[in-house]
Amino acid sequence: MVRSLAATLVAVLLVGAVTSGCGGSAETGDKGYVDGSGLITRLEVAKRKKPGEVAGETLEGKKLALTDYAGQVVVLNVWGSWCVDCRKEAKSLSAAARELAADDVAFVGIDTRDSSRDPALAFQRRYDVPYPSLYDPAGRTLLAFYGTLNPSAIPSTLVLDQEGRVAASIAGEIPSTQTLVDLVRDVQKGAAS
Repeated sequence: MVRSLAATLVAVLLVGAVTSGCGGSAETGDKGYVDGSGLITRLEVAKRKKPGEVAGETLEGKKLALTDYAGQVVVLNVWGSWCVDCRKEAKSLSAAARELAADDVAFVGIDTRDSSRDPALAFQRRYDVPYPSLYDPAGRTLLAFYGTLNPSAIPSTLVLDQEGRVAASIAGEIPSTQTLVDLVRDVQKGAAS
C-alpha cells in the first residue's frame, strides 16, 4: 500500500509539473523575465488609463518625460540589450518609428536591467534606433504602468493615445513593422473620433 501511495503521489507531481510548464503562466523560470507571445491587447477609449509619472535620464544623459510628448501618440518599448527577442524586434521598431515620424508619432524606449549604459548604447548603434531610451537598470519606471504592464515581460510595447492613456499593448516581440504601424494608426483614429 505504501508503494502504490508513493507511485500515485509521484504521478500527481509529474502531471502537475508538466501541465504547469505548458499553461502559459507568467513565471520567469531561470531567465529572470517572461517571454511574451506577441499578444496584442486593445483598450476601448472608456477603459484607457494614464500611467503614473514616466521620467528620467536617457542613455545619453538627457532629461526626458512622457509629458514632453503631450498631444502625440507615443509608442513606448521596454527592452534590454541582453534580451534576444528585443534584438529580433529592433529593426522592425526602428522602421516603424521612421515610417510614423511623418504622422507626429513619438517613440520612446525604456532600457531595463542593463547594468551599465555601454551595452545599451551599443544596441542603439547596432540597430540604428532613431528614438531616445530612458535608462532604467532597476526597472522602477515600469511601476508607472502597474496593472497594465507586467514588469517582467520584456520586450513589451505600449501605445499611448493623444491624451497619454494606454490604448494598446503588445506583450513580447512585435509581430512585424506593419502590425505596429497599423495598431498605431488605429489608435490615432480611435482617439480622434
